[in-house]
Amino acid sequence: MTYAIETQELVKRFGDVTALNGLDLQAREGSVLGVLGPNGAGKTTAVRILASLLRPDGGSAKVCGYDVARHPHEVRRVIGLTGQYAAVDKELTGHQNLTMVARLLGHSRPAAKKRADDLLERFRLSDAGGRKAVTYSGGMQRRLDLAVSLVGEPTVLYLDEPTTGLDPESRLEMWDIVRDLVTAGSTVLLTTQYMEEVDRLANDIVVIDEGVVIARGTSEELKAKTDRQALEIVPADSSRLSETSKIVEDLSGGRPVADGKRLLVRVNDTALPGMVLRRLDQAGIEVSELALRQPSLDEVFLSLTGKGREEAERTARGPSAGDTTASDEAAAAPVAEDTQRGEA
Repeated sequence: MTYAIETQELVKRFGDVTALNGLDLQAREGSVLGVLGPNGAGKTTAVRILASLLRPDGGSAKVCGYDVARHPHEVRRVIGLTGQYAAVDKELTGHQNLTMVARLLGHSRPAAKKRADDLLERFRLSDAGGRKAVTYSGGMQRRLDLAVSLVGEPTVLYLDEPTTGLDPESRLEMWDIVRDLVTAGSTVLLTTQYMEEVDRLANDIVVIDEGVVIARGTSEELKAKTDRQALEIVPADSSRLSETSKIVEDLSGGRPVADGKRLLVRVNDTALPGMVLRRLDQAGIEVSELALRQPSLDEVFLSLTGKGREEAERTARGPSAGDTTASDEAAAAPVAEDTQRGEA
């Protein structure tokens, strides 16, 4: 199989902090690889190495067959990078931002203008192209930022937590854009802490913690690896909720939790729903709903990483200024914008 992105035993240290400790990643051509991990897991460090902005201390990383340490110039020709925060020049117009990057990439003035026009139209920014970026909404700035990363028509695109801080509508717009890019043949590496995002977009998922991969597979494969399935039961007669709960507890060994007129219990036996239904029928208890629900990707993540409620809440709302770790700070150190944009 041909991989657009491949790392083997990748290691990166910042003083006494080991950010990556033998990281193995593979992204198939024309797919989305979702990279999940708690704060400080090494996601941003991995992206910066793959963008040739950091040199690894061990192992290897290749992008489109080019070794990032030996051939950084070639790597930058084939990649685009969008980070957690829009990196556009807010004092320039949208059109000027795109034209400037196109010129830095070697386009002639007419070609740069045409490329800017095309991208503004593609990202539904044509009407705002003559306005300064500082007047754009957060969602518009992120779309412009992504458009800038595509000026050089990269084969591989790194999206490092691209929807952080966006409202739900803007996040959905970004998801549609990512889908369009992959349909057109791009390979996308997506790092995120939003589980729904990777569940919706990623063809393959890796979960990393403390700089190593702790699980990999499709969304469905990862969900199947955990025993956090939930049996949901709604008796037709809510007055028999307690009686129903006792039967479920006897059969499952776990105490159901009442959620209004609904009972929920964690199970790992797929035969249990049939057993419960038969016992309830024998007791003359009708049910209006009985279903075995797969765990959400959030539950899989918490099960794999062992993070507690506080970390789960931070993950659900996205990173805040206080969540940054030492390795994150080192990996996210500012670089010149022309370097971030690849060859420019």
